[in-house]
Formats: sequence, structure tokens, C-alpha cells
Amino acid sequence: MTLADAVAHLSPERWERANRLLVRKALAEFAHERLITPEEQDGGRYVVRSDDGLTGYRFAAVRRALDHWQIDADSITRHRDGEELPLAALDFFIELKESLGLSDEILPVYLEEISSTLSGTCYKLTKPQVTSAELSRAGFQAIETGMTEGHPCFVANNGRLGFGVHEYLSYAPETASPVRLVWLAAHRSRAAFTAGVGIEYESFLREELGEETVARFRSRLTGRGLDPADYLFIPVHPWQWWNKLSVTFAAEVARDLLVPLGEGDDEYLAQQSIRTFFNASAPHKHYVKTALSVLNMGFMRGLSAAYMEATPAINDWLAQLIDSDPVLKASGLSIIRERAAVGYRHLEYERATDRYSPYRKMLAALWRESPVPSLQEGESLATMASLLHVDHEGASFAGALIERSGLAPVEWLRRYLRAYYTPLLHSFYAYDLVFMPHGENTILVLRDGAVRRAVYKDIAEEIAVMDPDAALPPEVARIRVEVPEDKKLLSIFTDVFDCFFRFLAAQLAAEGILEEDGFWRTVAEVTREYQEANPQLADRFRQYDMFAPEFALSCLNRLQLRDNKQMVDLADPSGALQLIGTLENPLAGF
Repeated sequence: MTLADAVAHLSPERWERANRLLVRKALAEFAHERLITPEEQDGGRYVVRSDDGLTGYRFAAVRRALDHWQIDADSITRHRDGEELPLAALDFFIELKESLGLSDEILPVYLEEISSTLSGTCYKLTKPQVTSAELSRAGFQAIETGMTEGHPCFVANNGRLGFGVHEYLSYAPETASPVRLVWLAAHRSRAAFTAGVGIEYESFLREELGEETVARFRSRLTGRGLDPADYLFIPVHPWQWWNKLSVTFAAEVARDLLVPLGEGDDEYLAQQSIRTFFNASAPHKHYVKTALSVLNMGFMRGLSAAYMEATPAINDWLAQLIDSDPVLKASGLSIIRERAAVGYRHLEYERATDRYSPYRKMLAALWRESPVPSLQEGESLATMASLLHVDHEGASFAGALIERSGLAPVEWLRRYLRAYYTPLLHSFYAYDLVFMPHGENTILVLRDGAVRRAVYKDIAEEIAVMDPDAALPPEVARIRVEVPEDKKLLSIFTDVFDCFFRFLAAQLAAEGILEEDGFWRTVAEVTREYQEANPQLADRFRQYDMFAPEFALSCLNRLQLRDNKQMVDLADPSGALQLIGTLENPLAGF
């Protein structure tokens, strides 16, 4: 690849379009988070002024439920001293630096993340234009790699700081480039393998790697006079090996505590989370989630060896809970379990750092079940993030599924809510159990466009039990968190209503598929239906009221604008929340 080929996606026209789309999102989400206050001019037109008051951004917008700003990207213009200027996202953040609370330290790094996000958008604009209708008939991975937006709330949502352009082209999910994982042998004195019930290291490894590859890797060790029985095999993201481990872990390599074995034979595709891989060569085999010391959306995307140890046990515990609960079972809910994990502890870095340091998260991996073997005849898979995807003609993937299903929009929505939302309600009310149920963490099982059931993933790192007295097995105890009473329901109001339904409702309304009122009425009906079916939890329904008139507005961009390297203190997630006023609960009217 020539120097010019590597940046061929960065053309003036695509850059202009990417900037317009990003400024649109910034205006909409920052207005939603009350960082900026658009002044109404006339007939649905607004203006936002720069910190010095001299630059104005004018645009047309529709205001919807949950204080959602639906802004027409093509209506945005930028003016100063009576002349119109081009839209430039980097200028936008500098002009509104004070309003956005961007410190001198954070601003340049945030601009770098914005630049990377824009570059990614330019690349996506080079891809063949696939309509949502075509995508609704495509395979699981075509849908996964066909996503163009990333997280709906975060403005800088594709930072990936650490990837050069050639690495972006090799490892970003939207490029759909096949990846072979690098394998290392890690000395058992510093590495540990843990697994769920019924999994044994040797046979698991043979199933994942194949006999020939295992034999090849073992002969690498014996060829160096080392005993394979002293080592565990760890899959590694190629970027991590070339950019981090081969240098930062030089001492381990020099002392044969880590031995590079080569690449595996299977080809994988990066998923939306960038560090998780789907096995494209053998779709029934496990996903592999790897450590990746790349800064993306408020966190270094490492994996902690210490955290990995309890991962399979937490997954087994949750799978058993779902299996034994009639409400969850009836909803069709399943999880794809993280079945095995392996982690390597660099003892010197551990002595030098606290337990949240990125230096402790450089070498670990886990294996997560594939949802493919669980499919029945006629079923297909789609990441839930796809529901918010909008094609180049303005048509949504959700709308295409509704059309394909032949169901009335309200009936399609009701089936989706029963599969995805009812289990979240029940987990909360019956067990104080909450998930991180965003679009990238949920897979929908579809038949003819209609949602049959939901599959939750990313379990051990993302679930929490908000009852300090919950009787949990000792190996699962780390998921217990203390959350103030008045913040508990934000796990649904923020994560589901504000960060997902807000966008889905607005898009379906914009396309004329389903009015907002109809959307929220259906959510209210499904909530009531669940509550009436479970009268034994009536006291809890009163204590935590889904129909309360309002709830606290929890702001995600504010977290990233304040500290884009570690948005949240993982030891006290609720303590970090940026709560700014309240939102009217769209269920209150029903």
C-alpha cells in the first residue's frame, strides 16, 4: 500500500460531509446534556453561539420527548461577522471550549479523538451504499461491519488513539478485514486459566485451535528446550503484540516467561467493541476478547488479569439464575457466557501501580460463546445497535425490519420490548440485578424481520447487583455494588430510555412509521403488562416507580469531556455520574 492509498478516504468532499455529521451530533447531544442552550429564532430554527458570542451556528431542529434534539444536518450554517464559514468540527470545540468545560489538558487529546472519529466516518463514506432494506436480509457479520455511527450518545465515539492508519484499515470493525490472532505461551508462574463448569484447558484449547496448530505451537516450545506443560497459551490482538507487549514486556520475552508462538489459522472479524473478535472461519467457535491498550471512548480498552479470574464463575451464576427464573425463561432471554479466561500478571508493573492502572490490563483474554449454534430454523442474528442505523437515503434498519416483518409497527415494537426490555425490568425488580444493555451489548434473534428473543453479552465486566446484602457465592461477590436508592432506576431510565429508546422513537417518528406517542404508550403498556403479571413484586414497583413524573438526566459526554482517559471510577460507578437537572419521564402520561 502506498502512502497515498492509506489516506485515499480523506478527500475534501468526504471530510466536509463527516464534519457536518459530527457537528450535527455535537449540537444535538450537547444541547440534550445542557452544555449549550440553543436560542430559538423562528419556526423551528435555532442558533448556538461560541464562547465569545461572535460565531453562530444556525440550524433547524425538531424537539422530541426526553429533550431530544433532532437536527437536520444539511440545515447547519456557521457565521461570523456577517459572513458564512465552512463547518469544521475542530474549530467548533475550540470556539465552545469554555461551554463544554474542556480543560487545557484534555482539549488537544479530545481533538485527536474527534479527528480519528472524522477519519473513520470518511472511510465509511467510501463503502458501497447498502440500503437498510438490503442490510435487513444480510448475515450477522455483514450487519455488524455495516454499522456507521457507533455509540449514539458519545460525540467522540471512534477515537481509537494508538491505531495508525494502516492499523485502522486492518483492525477497525467497519473495514471488515480478516484478522489472525497472535498466540503467546505464558509461563504458569505468572499466568492463570479459569473456566466455567465442564471446561478443561487441554481439550478446550484443541477445540479452539485445532490439533495441528496446538502441535505446531508446542514444538516451538520444545525446540527452544522449554516444557509445554509449564505454559498456558494466550491469544493476543496483533496490535497489542507489535505495539505494546514486544516492547513493554521485553523483560518477560527475554526470560522466556512469554514466548511468541505465531498466528493461529482461523480468521476473525473485529466487532463493534474493537477488541472482541468473531470467528469467521468457524462461526460456531467462541468469540475471543483481547486486551487492547488503545484509548477509545473514555477508557483504555485493556483487560485485567485479576478481573479475568472470576469471569467464568460470574457467567455460570447468571446463566443458572436465568435458567431457574420462569419470567426470564419465558421471555426467551439468554446470555452468551464468557466460558474461559486467561490472564498474565506482570509482577513489577503490579508493584508499581494501583489495581485500576492500564499497566495491569495489557495481557489477558476471554472466550465467549457464539450465538450461532443456538439458532433455530429460519432465525438470524443482528446486533441491537443496528436498530439505530440509518442508510444514505435516511431509511432506518429498524424501519426495514418492521416492513419485512409485515407486522403493524406497534406489534413489532411490542415483541421487541418483551424480548429485550421485560427481562431488564424483571432482573431489576426481582434481583436488584442490572446490565449494561446498550446496542453493542445485545444481540437480537430475528425471524422474518420480527424479534424472537434477545441475547445479552459482556456479562462479567458489566453486570451489577445493587443490593449490598444479596446472598452471592464468594467468587461472584465482586459484582455487588452500593448505589444510592434514588439512583437505582437510572439503570433503566438512563441506559435504556435515554441512551437507546430516545433515538429509536425519534427515528421511527421522523420516518412516519410510528408517532412518538405510540412508541412510549407501547413501552408503558409492556411495563404494565409485566407488573400485572408479577403482583408479588408490587411493593418494589411502588418503591421504584417506572411511571414517576421525572428522572435525573445523567450525562455521558460530560464524563468524557471532563476526563477522556478514565471517565468513571470503576470502584464507585454511581459516584462519578454527572447528573444535570431532570428529564420528563415519557411514561408518566400513561
